[in-house]
Amino acid sequence: MTTDLISMLTDRFESIFGTEPAFIARAPGRVNLLGEHVDYNDGWVLPAAIDRAAFLAVAPAEEPVVSLAALDLNDTESFRLADLDTKCGAAGQPLRQWAMYPAGVAWSLRERGLAAGGMRAALTADVRGAGLSRSAAIELAYAVAWQKLGGWPLSPMEMARLCQFAENRYVGVNCGLMDQFASACGQAGQALLLDCRTLTWEAVPLPDDIAIVVADTAVRRELGSSEYNARRAQCEEAVKVLSGPLPGIRALRDVTVADFNRYAHLLSSLVRQRARFVVEECERTRKAVTLLRAGDVGAFGQLMNECHAGLRDLYEVSCPELNVMVEAAQKIAGCYGARLTGAGFGGCTVNLVAAPAAEEFTGQLVAKYLKATNRQPEVFVCRPADGARVL
Repeated sequence: MTTDLISMLTDRFESIFGTEPAFIARAPGRVNLLGEHVDYNDGWVLPAAIDRAAFLAVAPAEEPVVSLAALDLNDTESFRLADLDTKCGAAGQPLRQWAMYPAGVAWSLRERGLAAGGMRAALTADVRGAGLSRSAAIELAYAVAWQKLGGWPLSPMEMARLCQFAENRYVGVNCGLMDQFASACGQAGQALLLDCRTLTWEAVPLPDDIAIVVADTAVRRELGSSEYNARRAQCEEAVKVLSGPLPGIRALRDVTVADFNRYAHLLSSLVRQRARFVVEECERTRKAVTLLRAGDVGAFGQLMNECHAGLRDLYEVSCPELNVMVEAAQKIAGCYGARLTGAGFGGCTVNLVAAPAAEEFTGQLVAKYLKATNRQPEVFVCRPADGARVL
């Protein structure tokens, strides 16, 4: 499938720009096994890059202009590098939303004093469905492309931070680092445990006898910076209040479950819900790695189930279709655990399944979800993959 996609991408690039691409950049999407909505709370996350990705065909341009073709949207855009601060295209109109991501990466590079020259680029992706971090994959694909063109050295973690800066400051979504980190630093066959405060991380091997199954609900919700940023603000409010009885805390990751239970009454009802989820999710994620290393997949899966319940009831970022998909999965033989993955409000679930049962599980889940919602889902097995690079 990837070979066919790259061949199509190359052909389309030639038809649009009249020349062959110089190279292809690839950056993977990701699933998050545990640690949802805790990256911007300095917590611990456990994502894995997946074998679905953004693919970018690139050729350098002598003029300081970036010409873009978004093949999946059948749309084009261009902008002058000198006009990045205006967020306007070459025609003087505001940049289309999808073009804000490459423009943001170019802006972020230039803020760091790194070369981001003119280019012609065509993008396509087989990472689809909210919750798989398509936007981070796109950012990293452009970042490694500019690195190839500019020749400057930057580590994968530094690339991830640069792309996060672009999304925070240029696009305007206050995301944490997890998505860009997973896309930049992915390793085949491994999950990645990241401490979002220290930025130290380690690879955690996944057992050979399990499969990661992603289920796309076919429901698209605009995450909206408003909802995402509201959750972040509520967490910050909790830290502000709890720092009274708990001096020295900097984020919810510093609050133990016992201390939270002791002082939760100081918080408003809504802030208390949000903070409880984050505090408990940090504890779940740290516990989960120990279970995974011990091969206790059943207990690990139960923590995934608990995570979904918290996202649904406390953090309130689920939706009816996600709940239907998760509840159906949890009842199918061979499923250890299931939950929404990503920011929520629609998109995908991640399911940990016994490998021999994966095919049967996939068929049953499609049928159960279609019957319950009259929506056709896409359900597929994915593998942990390597991070962003030039092919």
